[in-house]
Amino acid sequence: MALPPPDPQFVLRGTSAEVHTLHFYCGDQEPDYPILFSGSSNGLIHVWNLKTRRVDTILDGHGGKSVYWLEAIYGRDRLLSQGRNQQICLWDLAEGRNTVTDSVLTENVGFCKSSLLKVAQGHWLMAMPGKDLDEVQVLELPSKTSVCTLKPEADAKPGMPMCLKLWQPDFGSCPFLLAGYEDGSVILWNLSGGKILSRLACHQEPVMSLDFDSEKTKGVSGSSEEVLTVWSLDEQQNLKVQKTHKLVNAGIADVAIRQDKKILATAGWDHRIRIFGWKKLKPLAILDYHTATVHCVSFSDHSRPSERLLAAGSKDHRISIWSIYNQTSGALHCPLETRKPD
Repeated sequence: MALPPPDPQFVLRGTSAEVHTLHFYCGDQEPDYPILFSGSSNGLIHVWNLKTRRVDTILDGHGGKSVYWLEAIYGRDRLLSQGRNQQICLWDLAEGRNTVTDSVLTENVGFCKSSLLKVAQGHWLMAMPGKDLDEVQVLELPSKTSVCTLKPEADAKPGMPMCLKLWQPDFGSCPFLLAGYEDGSVILWNLSGGKILSRLACHQEPVMSLDFDSEKTKGVSGSSEEVLTVWSLDEQQNLKVQKTHKLVNAGIADVAIRQDKKILATAGWDHRIRIFGWKKLKPLAILDYHTATVHCVSFSDHSRPSERLLAAGSKDHRISIWSIYNQTSGALHCPLETRKPD
């Protein structure tokens, strides 16, 4: 008899607001301990100690406006945060400090999360929504120098960028950007020339989230509809739909491929987290804990696979933490889906 899906390993409470974004940092050096950053609709960032399962620090730098993207930079002591106040802040968290040392004005009113890519020691690229609604701006950090502005041709009309993913085939090689747009398309941009290499109609509705596996050159996207789409990039840099998976309930707020490229997690408007095998998109489990929309999912970067965790943040103000590691991922049980009432 198959085992039922697991319960959360533990639940973090205390944000007092919807949780819109999550980011792990799991240092391997003692006395470091794994931490989880969470960003909420009330503009606060909570720094969770995963050993004590309590909040170490609360950061307040976005004027009460929702925080919807977080990324550690320079290790655990520097954090980038993006908020609805049209600012991306750089935080100094070393030695107990919690100060904003630099910021970038996005001048964009949408919900498009930025994307960060390390391109050399001490140097990153950051893609963020631009001033014009259909623009993406790419900056070099820490200098904040503009690398390029990616703007579709006037007749393309993909609408606003909704989600971004910077990537490069190999460290040191030319970087690319994948962007999901309001019209349901995914576009591959060449940063060196600022040109569109390929455009793929993936969804009938806006692309809410995407992730990309640069080793297998295939990605996944979700939208407000009932379809999860897997697409691939061929040697001629053309995007092609590889597979689709129909869900019982509409709305995928977030997708995340685990670092070992074995498992995919999705965050559902129907309160559920779904786990798939990444190789064949085989449904493995439905984690049914939250009582409202799941806004975000994130995998921890523990070096030991058995310690890796999945975190999910929800409209219900809670963060569920799951341990779903299995030597044979097929051992996870997938119960029959039932439609949740609206």
